[in-house]
Amino acid sequence: MAHLHYLVELPDPGAHRYRVTLTIPAPAAEQAVSLPVWIPGSYMVREFGRHLSGLSARQGRAECALRQLDKTTWVATCSGRAALVLSYEVYAFDASVRTAWLDDQRGFFNATSLCLRVHGREDAPHQLQIGALPKGWQVATAMPAQAGRRHLYVSADYDELADHPVELGAFWRGQFEAGGVPHEFVVAGAWPGFDGERLLADARRICTAQIAFWHGRRKPAFERYVFLLWAVEDGYGGLEHRASTALIANRRDLPRHGQRQASEGYVNLLGLISHEYFHTWNVKRLKPREFLRYDYSRENYTELLWFFEGFTSDRKSTRLNSSHGY
Repeated sequence: MAHLHYLVELPDPGAHRYRVTLTIPAPAAEQAVSLPVWIPGSYMVREFGRHLSGLSARQGRAECALRQLDKTTWVATCSGRAALVLSYEVYAFDASVRTAWLDDQRGFFNATSLCLRVHGREDAPHQLQIGALPKGWQVATAMPAQAGRRHLYVSADYDELADHPVELGAFWRGQFEAGGVPHEFVVAGAWPGFDGERLLADARRICTAQIAFWHGRRKPAFERYVFLLWAVEDGYGGLEHRASTALIANRRDLPRHGQRQASEGYVNLLGLISHEYFHTWNVKRLKPREFLRYDYSRENYTELLWFFEGFTSDRKSTRLNSSHGY
């Protein structure tokens, strides 16, 4: 099955706009596309489509008629089976873990904010390619990279694409192993005195304890895990994914070289790390029937949010108190 291909470009980071080109092989005669109205793990309607502008469609050199069905859905009228190419921009200036951000210092996005869902092709493989980056910038994501291709990533379907946030910038990164699985920690916005090795050691203890809780001596289901942390002046939050988590925390709460006693803020940060990592199982893999296939076009109802968040918070507290002595 031919891949759907997204090219994400940063022509002017200071303008806070991503440029996206979506190529759809063999489109339907009336090909519908839409941006999700919510992102799994953040249980509110967000209306990501309001940040999309300048949508155009073509097949080869011929423009295709576009009509908008509702606030987040468009239909392109196609002729023949030539690839449909959609181009558009997305405004990205939301300092949260659930949407998209872009400025001269850093980029971040969830596919639910940038990548139109191609109706009828959700189960097709999806490719995500990052265009030219500013000098010194890197890419971090748990999305599998395609061998031999720079900044080209592959997902089996749209659900997987939507479950892999992407961090861009000149960030700090470190690695550790837990439960036989490589883990990566990325930190953007840290002060120069940041003690990355201490953060890695403490995160490793948390991950090792949780893998043992769920799997005993067996390896977990994921092959690799990535923490994406943005250190800011004032902020706190996280959003879980199947093999990564996006985090925001105060930079003053990061551990510093020479700091012997763990600050209250750092303990809270470790609690956030533990909470979101526990969601790798409780929510992402242990979930109700209603969430086996997400409906991105509307609210998805469940009566188990108390269990998703309440049980996860209780386990976080237990693990921090019993395993880490904080």
